[in-house]
Amino acid sequence: MVPASVVIVSPAASDANNGNARTAQRWAQLLGRAHRVTVVRQWPAPGSENAQVMLALHARRSAEAIAAWHARHGERGLAVVLTGTDLYRDIATDASARASLTFASRLVVLQERGADALPAALRPRARVIFQSTPALPPARKPQDALLAVVVGHLRPEKSPETVFQAARLLAARGDIRIEHLGAADSDAWQDAIRAAQAQAPGYRWLGPRPHEETRERIRQAHLLVHPSAMEGGAHVVMEAVRSGTPVLASRVPGNVGMLGEDYAGYFPPGDAPALAALLAACRDTQGQAGGRLATLSAQCEARAPLFDPETERQGLMRLVDELSTP
Repeated sequence: MVPASVVIVSPAASDANNGNARTAQRWAQLLGRAHRVTVVRQWPAPGSENAQVMLALHARRSAEAIAAWHARHGERGLAVVLTGTDLYRDIATDASARASLTFASRLVVLQERGADALPAALRPRARVIFQSTPALPPARKPQDALLAVVVGHLRPEKSPETVFQAARLLAARGDIRIEHLGAADSDAWQDAIRAAQAQAPGYRWLGPRPHEETRERIRQAHLLVHPSAMEGGAHVVMEAVRSGTPVLASRVPGNVGMLGEDYAGYFPPGDAPALAALLAACRDTQGQAGGRLATLSAQCEARAPLFDPETERQGLMRLVDELSTP
């Protein structure tokens, strides 16, 4: 294989604690074994002007770089990686995001249902590449209570209100605890957190945490709760699965594309009573063979190989080979 020169455009700074930044860093490492890789926030950029391949994360936020590449090279060598806000909001409402789709020769989605959101004429360009993380050994977890973690900065797309309300519905359950990690950057979110903590003794907001600590908290929990209203393929879902921690998730395409159509841990988006009922069912059958928690654990274990780093590396290598072949 002849090494290719690859530029990855990431709209997030390299030190940002979010999915785009981690994806760019991980892809640079995985591809860097065979290709010459540069990560930039804008393009053209020094050292990347003569790249043969561009992988642009985010159709709308990287639209300027995508358009600049297309003006110079056409669709040759160009792949656009589509996030949840791209698939489930921006390509329907934003002209620059729609243009990015038409400029690219390949459209990368991060879960099995992603291509369904694309215009039918563009679906043949889609490639599914699951994101990955190293496996961690499952932790021994206490049996006297159920601990669920929620990971995500507080914003409408992540539907934190669903968690607040579910915690209130479970206020009398001293054997169910919810820990919430993420930034709350507005007074309104801070007020909502204070109200939830006052009304639900089992709910605790921990604020933003470093990635390593967050992953360890996921590993130590019985469940990850992922209530997003909009999702493209969440890092925290695959990190939970690769840590031996099953997931309760909203039934939105981005979560179904990660966990599978028949997964037993879904609740309708925004449905706090359904989430509370699932948490109670997991606690009430905790430790029982064939119980809800055991069923979810087995289903997540079966999905875990999809999120293996070697699987992701092979998908990326095939993509770069497609893009760099005349």
